[in-house]
Amino acid sequence: MRYFIAFAYNGKNFHGFQSQPDASSVQETLEKALTTLLREPIAIVGAGRTDTGVHAKQMFAHFETELELESDYWSHKLNSFLPPSIVIYRIFSVHPDAHARFDATSRTYEYYIHTFKDAFIVDGSWYHSNPLDIQKMNEASKILLEYADFECFSKVHTDVNTFHCKISEAYWTQSGNQLIFTITADRFLRNMVRAIVGTLINIGLGRMEVSDLHTIIASKDRGKAGFSVPAHGLYLVKVAYPFIKESK
Repeated sequence: MRYFIAFAYNGKNFHGFQSQPDASSVQETLEKALTTLLREPIAIVGAGRTDTGVHAKQMFAHFETELELESDYWSHKLNSFLPPSIVIYRIFSVHPDAHARFDATSRTYEYYIHTFKDAFIVDGSWYHSNPLDIQKMNEASKILLEYADFECFSKVHTDVNTFHCKISEAYWTQSGNQLIFTITADRFLRNMVRAIVGTLINIGLGRMEVSDLHTIIASKDRGKAGFSVPAHGLYLVKVAYPFIKESK
């Protein structure tokens, strides 16, 4: 049977989601816990990758086993095998062909910035005290919806077949000293969100004009776009599937 797991993690102590040699990853940690719990080798496929230090408030992965796992017991038991930085919300059966990565219709990320020094959120939000023009940053965010090729925001030398992504929403909100950038697309390139945020920050600082974003995207040149903001402020917050209605 094929199962989905819905989970979340704090990425501070992980070198991203995907397994890699000589580095701690979320995927490796989950696979070891599942293998120990179910007493058989378990490999999981995630909904996507997150880079080193990036968090996920909602993530999905699938795996296969012949065991019957339709019970809250298994998610509670799996949580006991995992570090505090990873939490399992539920394990549920899906169609044998359901795929955590390829069946996802959209992914939503949020980037958190705090504008006044705060010792209690420093590990999950980027401190940036210089004044920002949020109105201009939102004007520029709307421009993103006009394009499909985002090579200018992609990490260079990345192995992808296309740089095309369909962005359906991108906007900034502010509440007191907290700024949040929200962006949803069918897929994302490596480092894409962090590069977009860095570019919008430059616009908000007056280092770039809103209209410059058209030229940057058309250039397909990573060197023309802005800097990449730190990873610890970035969260994957939602992965949508046509067969999953609940958020967790």
